[in-house]
Amino acid sequence: MSLEELNYQIYGCRKCRLWYGAKHAVVGEGPLNAKVMLVGQNPGADEDETGRPFVGRAGKYLTKTLAEYGIKREDVFITNIVKHTSPENRKPFPDEIAACLPYLITQISIIKPKIIVLLGASAKETPRLEEIEYIEVIHPSAAMRFTKMNEKFRKQIADLAKRL
Repeated sequence: MSLEELNYQIYGCRKCRLWYGAKHAVVGEGPLNAKVMLVGQNPGADEDETGRPFVGRAGKYLTKTLAEYGIKREDVFITNIVKHTSPENRKPFPDEIAACLPYLITQISIIKPKIIVLLGASAKETPRLEEIEYIEVIHPSAAMRFTKMNEKFRKQIADLAKRL
């Protein structure tokens, strides 16, 4: 399956309740040969509006922090565990995550990243596949709010940069 075919399936997905209140499915973006894949929890309001992942405040902060450590956003593939926004940006329910996981697994099999960066607690639901290194990182929205978390987040991104 190609990424284009997969995206078409995601755009038409009705496997859980999240599509009902969403404006756009947010499939993810980045190069097909990305060495790094970033996986977040779910699209927020800005992402739902644009159909693009991590473009709101947290996304801008993530992009800026990656760049400070020499990682270009356009060199990584960015997606989320679930592909539609959730009401009031709540954490996705287990059945919503289960409905979307096959899409994420297919994205991983197409992109074949060397490293998957898990952004925040919900991203830890990402299945662990052999031959891929997984790095758990504080979500950028938490890093923006709390000084200690920001320090840890920046250290985690610095460690990621060293691995590349």
